[in-house]
Amino acid sequence: MTASDAEPEPAAPGLSDRDRALLALERRSWAGPGVKERAIREELGISPVRYYQLLNALIEDERALREDPVTVNRLRRLRAARRERR
Repeated sequence: MTASDAEPEPAAPGLSDRDRALLALERRSWAGPGVKERAIREELGISPVRYYQLLNALIEDERALREDPVTVNRLRRLRAARRERR
């Protein structure tokens, strides 16, 4: 069998709607303290703590990087800077 005869690999499934919503929320700018946390609760129906747990896992996902490289790379840089300050 030649390479051209091989079946193509199935595409990796994309991000879930929830994952896309996390990235979309993170792209927005926020007017003041508490506004983002309120939006997390109202729009996503989860606590801010859970939001940040999910977001930290999501920015490690290569699918998220392909979907929104600007946001994911910005979040990775911010996380690395926080780790360096500790």
